[in-house]
Amino acid sequence: MEHVDYAGVSPLGATSSISGSASTAMILCCECGVAIQPNPANMCVTCLRNHVDITENIPKQAVLHFCRNCERYLQPPNEWIQASLESRELLAVCLKKLKGLKDVKLVDAGFIWTEQHSKRIKVKLTVHGEISGGTVLQQVFIVEFTVQNQMCNDCHRTEAKDFWRCLVQVRQRAENKKTFYYLEQLVLKYKAHENTLGIKPEHGGLDFFYASENHARRMVDFLQTMVPAKVTTSKRLISHDIHSNNYNYKYNWSVEIAPVSKDSAVCLSKKLRQQLGNISPICLVNRVSSSIHLIDPLTAQIAEIQSQVYFRAPFEAICNPKQLVEYVVMDIELIHEKDRKSYPGQGSVSFKHALCDIWLVRASELGIAENNIHTRSHLGHLLKVGDSVLGYNTGEANINDPEFDKLPAELIPDVVLVRKHYDRQTRLSQRLWKLKHLADEATDERSKHDYHEFLDDIEENADIRGQINVYRDTKKQLPTVAESAADVPQITLEEMLEDLTLECADDEMGEGDGDGDGDGVGEAEPQL
Repeated sequence: MEHVDYAGVSPLGATSSISGSASTAMILCCECGVAIQPNPANMCVTCLRNHVDITENIPKQAVLHFCRNCERYLQPPNEWIQASLESRELLAVCLKKLKGLKDVKLVDAGFIWTEQHSKRIKVKLTVHGEISGGTVLQQVFIVEFTVQNQMCNDCHRTEAKDFWRCLVQVRQRAENKKTFYYLEQLVLKYKAHENTLGIKPEHGGLDFFYASENHARRMVDFLQTMVPAKVTTSKRLISHDIHSNNYNYKYNWSVEIAPVSKDSAVCLSKKLRQQLGNISPICLVNRVSSSIHLIDPLTAQIAEIQSQVYFRAPFEAICNPKQLVEYVVMDIELIHEKDRKSYPGQGSVSFKHALCDIWLVRASELGIAENNIHTRSHLGHLLKVGDSVLGYNTGEANINDPEFDKLPAELIPDVVLVRKHYDRQTRLSQRLWKLKHLADEATDERSKHDYHEFLDDIEENADIRGQINVYRDTKKQLPTVAESAADVPQITLEEMLEDLTLECADDEMGEGDGDGDGDGVGEAEPQL
């Protein structure tokens, strides 16, 4: 569709009547002889359209490069952008592919519908162009873009398994790995792993591979913010151009997580105890976040150790959850808050816990042993007579720690209670939720036991649940009223998220995913 705009001239074929003057003079078109008003080209609109094409320098066909792996389009010269079909972003990419648009004025642009799988994108353009004599001509035309598949540089690096520039090695060398499982959920929630080329499981931790140094540094900063960690950096020269003085390095960050986790028992040095308000030497790890939170099981005194303070004088766990022994509560006597202040120590006291005197007997010796074991505990708000409780038997435990060897006998309790014990099968049957993972779950018994204890901590501690994403497990059925009445910690349905799964049959896409399961998504190698 074309039309001619003659500035300062009346419309084609019209006559203007001025009082006391004659009609406007008419001329004949130099091509076809039609009477027209005078114009610089001396041609009618039809002849102008046949002789002049203002879009001759604009290509009517072009090519768009599309990466199927990451679903991005190439924006010249070397930028890949995310754009959906018929979006403003995709229209901008199409217009930048047309070089001749700078010679005309673009008035309008829009998409013409095409079949999604046709690999064709059509754009309708309206332009204005000035021809000889100042005449402005408008023309509408269609440009057809052919979509060609081309792998972007980032996906090339992903496919080349050994191609990486930066490596972040995360390790926790400890028997109790609850802190590591907690860190994995934080990475998933905040999507800190989205720029990785690959994630590889290693003994004691994970390896994160990156193509950009900035992405690797961002990951290291995230880890240091979330958990107590010590970072060591190194680099290795790969190549060197002596003419341009360019160096190519591979960078490596080693992130060492503090080897303590929730429910581990630790023994503090005398100097550190004084800094923490004369807390007892044997404490329990109550929580691990950006710092280590300790609680004294004998006085309910709490303390917080920052990451810098810990690595200046590090300590390890003297007892881990695999050494827990089951006891049965025979008698319990709560200690009132007014009596707490008489205990030595200058630090703050946890009022979420209730201090108590408690008499126990081993579950394996119930009905056999005559003498009960007496100790003090911070679990008075949870325990009652007849409950089962897990604790460390420090008198029989094999503890190899220099600070523990220095302690006098009166400062070492016979039993350190850690947590209330619930029936394992009952908890598993009523667990209607699940967690996502960066890799397949561990198969060895030791790792599975640690992981189930981490799940127990999530059910018992609302603070941990607030930091991670818990998803509804659709494979589990809701328990009956009788099962729901069981005295075990549970997560309510309001705290769970719905797990989104995208499925597509082979016949809908015209091709399968290659793994034979009909989910439209190919099975990739585990990345963690």
